[in-house]
Amino acid sequence: MIRAFQNADLEEVMELWLHGNLQAHNFIPEKYWREHVSQVKEMLPKAELYIYENQSTGKVEGFVGMMEEYLAGIFVREDARSQGVGAQLLRHVKERKPRLALRVYERNSRAVRFYLREGFQVQAQEKEESTGEREYVMAWEP
Repeated sequence: MIRAFQNADLEEVMELWLHGNLQAHNFIPEKYWREHVSQVKEMLPKAELYIYENQSTGKVEGFVGMMEEYLAGIFVREDARSQGVGAQLLRHVKERKPRLALRVYERNSRAVRFYLREGFQVQAQEKEESTGEREYVMAWEP
């Protein structure tokens, strides 16, 4: 079930954010992600967040974060990946937005393949200042 974020979700969402970044971006030092935890924890409740909650367990399996038409990220619990959770979250925001934009690290090939499969197109390739990593700027329009 997909629902709006509630403040009670914050700790689970932060856990998903940190572990998801550590797993998907092992090419960036762990210290980078840990140094950003408090900043993200402060910013997340200000974003438009949708939660994928497992109806039988009540556990948060994933979430998507939006800032207007910018898709800040989709995070799915490791044991729930490849089960359609990310695709359902993305479909949910596609139904609510006329277009979407995002940035994804080039070396995060699993995410790049996912977004391409979901109809996103690469608009540009840039270097992120804070990590030095190359990333794709991608966009989707129906």
